[in-house]
Amino acid sequence: MTMKFRQNFFLLLFSISTSALAATTVDLSAEASQPAANDLARATLFAEVNSPSPGDAANKVNGLINNAISTAKKYGRVKVSSGNTHTYPVYAKDRKIESWRMRSEIQLESSDTASLSELIGKLQRTLGVAGITLSPASETRKKAESAAMIEAIAAFKERAKIIADTLGKPYRIKHLSVGNQSYRPPTPMLRAAPMAAMEAAPMPVEAGESSISVTINGQIELAD
Repeated sequence: MTMKFRQNFFLLLFSISTSALAATTVDLSAEASQPAANDLARATLFAEVNSPSPGDAANKVNGLINNAISTAKKYGRVKVSSGNTHTYPVYAKDRKIESWRMRSEIQLESSDTASLSELIGKLQRTLGVAGITLSPASETRKKAESAAMIEAIAAFKERAKIIADTLGKPYRIKHLSVGNQSYRPPTPMLRAAPMAAMEAAPMPVEAGESSISVTINGQIELAD
């Protein structure tokens, strides 16, 4: 028997032996969810003006936005920042420009919904409300994700044990992947135009909860 023949012969034996000893694998998954308080509110407010000239529109809108930012800064627990600004022409039927429209936004963010609600009420004297969204703050979401992950892993192990016990074989976890960590998108709330009254009542904000989900995908190996 030549050296090359011996090598090929032993490789064939090894391949057959490895194939015979290959364990059965099972793919499975488990999911768990945890509630998370919507403890972070975000609001977008806007000023919009029509004017014969873009400069005049800018002066009026900038004045409204600057006043709103000054008011918002008095609320220490509310974060305020500038948003989008757009200026565009308004055309008459003959396709000639008859006026200019400018819209500028500010963004408000706070975990103190009472303060945010009160502030929006004041700003509605001159600004419109484009929308309000409520969602879990980053730390709140992380805690809920951790709790959901622990629960999902426990559910995975329980399913793996049921399969192994039913087949009468011991098992080991071959690999796991943690994914699809998500939370229900925040639901937009009321949109409102500027109020004619001296000051609007605080806007009602009901926080509620979101559902945080974690999915565990993996594979177990059943020993013979």
